Amino acid sequence: MTSRNTPDGTGIAPVPSGEVNAARTRRVKPNTLRRAEARAGLALISPTVIIVVAVVVLPIIWSISLAFQKVKLINLRSSGVFGNYVLDNFESVISAPGFVDTLVTTVIYSVFGTGASIALGLSATLALRRSFRGRGLVRSVMLLPYVAPVVAVTFVWQTLLSPQFGFINHWGERLLGWSEPIAFLTEKTRDVSFFGLTFHIPTALVMVILFEAWRQFPFAFLFLMARLQAIPGSLEEAARVDGATISQRFRYIIWPQLLPTVAVLGVLRFIWTFTSFDDIYLLTGGGAGTEVISVRVYQFLTGRGDVGLASAQALVIAIVLAVMVGVYVRFFGKKEADST
Repeated sequence: MTSRNTPDGTGIAPVPSGEVNAARTRRVKPNTLRRAEARAGLALISPTVIIVVAVVVLPIIWSISLAFQKVKLINLRSSGVFGNYVLDNFESVISAPGFVDTLVTTVIYSVFGTGASIALGLSATLALRRSFRGRGLVRSVMLLPYVAPVVAVTFVWQTLLSPQFGFINHWGERLLGWSEPIAFLTEKTRDVSFFGLTFHIPTALVMVILFEAWRQFPFAFLFLMARLQAIPGSLEEAARVDGATISQRFRYIIWPQLLPTVAVLGVLRFIWTFTSFDDIYLLTGGGAGTEVISVRVYQFLTGRGDVGLASAQALVIAIVLAVMVGVYVRFFGKKEADST
């Protein structure tokens, strides 16, 4: 039993112990619930955190540490996170012959491959936006290049472009009058005359860019089709009633609606294309002027057995890519956020 002041202030009245305990419970219960919820949340996310740390964070830390060490495949087991850190690997990577050419080739391949895949995806989206018989089947077939195994599709392209028995060269000689077959995947450059001007075409690089665009355009097609279907039909109907042409409706109604999606696709596809390895390696092996940085890393690792040099090259890729994405976000990210 405790006491409290009476309302008139003339004395002290006893307070029942039950009221005191209830008040203490009300004060303690919210804090206890918050702590219990916090513990439950930690228990739920702890398996995911452990997996992410083990599969993502620790390999990244180890790769970064290897980039600063002189490590070969033969002594890889004896190396660890803590070692003799030096900058020799980065000096060797940057000063190695062909580094600048490889970086330029990677940027060209990424920019044109990304742009071409999005352009093809946009074209397919606009072509299939209207309902017709068999549209579902056509949409399903559109996804074939993206879902098919890369080994299978590269073999098909190698067969089609073969100078000995390729379909393209066969009909090129018959219909287009080619004087000789073209080695599309092993020829570095070809001189092409057009209106009296001679152009040096990087044949193999153009082919791998076309392959990248063909294989990845269904990804852009899916995103753009989903966004296009969300555009209210009343907007185009009103523009059509006002006499707007097809090009005007696309420029002032459809394109502004698709622009944020195109921007996101551009960033994602550029990152994935910049680090792409399997497409180029299976088609050309990095030869004929198609060596990109990822292929160069693989050659450092397998050809020289130099783990430290390969890790340094991979870290250089990450830094260059981070700078490019940072510049994009700095100058274009705010405009896209405002447009949405």
